[in-house]
Parts: sequence; C-alpha cells; structure tokens
Amino acid sequence: MRPATQRKHAKILQAAMDVFGSKGSTNGTLAEIAEQAGMTHAGVLHHFGSKQNLLLEVLAYRDQADVAELADQHIPGGPELFLHLVRTAFANAQRPGIVQVYTVLSAESVTDEHPGRPYFEDRYRVLRGDVVAAFRELCGQQGVTSMETVDAAAAAILAVMDGLQLQWLLEPTAVDLAQASEFAIRSIVNGVLHPGPELRSYVE
Repeated sequence: MRPATQRKHAKILQAAMDVFGSKGSTNGTLAEIAEQAGMTHAGVLHHFGSKQNLLLEVLAYRDQADVAELADQHIPGGPELFLHLVRTAFANAQRPGIVQVYTVLSAESVTDEHPGRPYFEDRYRVLRGDVVAAFRELCGQQGVTSMETVDAAAAAILAVMDGLQLQWLLEPTAVDLAQASEFAIRSIVNGVLHPGPELRSYVE
C-alpha cells in the first residue's frame, strides 16, 4: 500500500472510531465518516468496499493498538499474560475512544445478524483459552494441583475487565479503570492459587 493510501486509510479508520464509538455501528453512517475524514462517501467505499468491511477493520485496528508497543506485536503467553492484561487496563484509561468503540460494538454483536459477531465470538474463545493456559502454567509453577476453577476464572477476568470499562465510560470520575482492573485480576488470580472458603460459609 502506498504511503498516501496508508494515510487516507488511517484517516478513515480514525473517523470511523469516532463515529461508531459515539453512535454505534447501526446509527453511524458512512456519510458521517466520510465528512469527518474530509473525503467523499465514494472515497470511503473505494478504500473499504462496504460499511461491514470498515466495521471489521475498526475491530482489527483496536486489536493492533493493544499490542502496538510489544516487541513481537503479540500478547505474551504464560503468567506474563496477567501482567499484560493489567498493562492493557492502564493503557485503556488513556484511550477512551478505542474503549468506547469496543464496548459499543461488543454489545451490539450479541444480535444474530451483526457483522462483528463472529469476530467477538472468536476473540472471547481465543482469549479464554489463552488465560486458561496461563493459569495452568502458573498453577504448575506454584505447585497448585487443583485446576477446577481455571475455566471460570478465565471467563471472570474477561468479564470484569469489560464490565469495568462500561462503568468507567458511563462515569469516569467514579471508577478508576486501571486500579479497579488490577485489583480484580489480582484477586481472581489469588483466588485460583489460594482458594478460600466458599461464599456460602460466610452467610450461613
């Protein structure tokens, strides 16, 4: 791709991030994106072909932003993954536009015909697998033999990160995204490594 084409491509993606982040993929239009990018509707279509293609490119752009500063531009494996998730939460606190786009589109993707649904299904499936693998390696290093909770813990980490992002977007002064995410991830990891009494023992 020529440098001039790359610049136009990036400009459209940035505009799409803003429009989809504020209005969602259904209400956000290519005309609005084109206007914000300083080009015509036909120009946007020339670069991406369709709104669906642009939507999927925006999701990929978000993933690239997550690993842009890593040496191999790929999330680490093993126990280092937990530190990466914490670092991601701290980074997200500085880029609300990207977080907003992800939150809006992930919520919309639960509908059957949403073009981003396969992306999010695959994303969660892969991430859960990565986190489970990290737990198993960490448990092995720490001499923990019980692996019964790692599947639930992996799903819980992803859920709490996304849920905190939503709360933070709605009321950023009430939720410290970075600190709350770090606390939740640390608590879940410690819960797997050092399981305490079941909750019902506290309320019975």
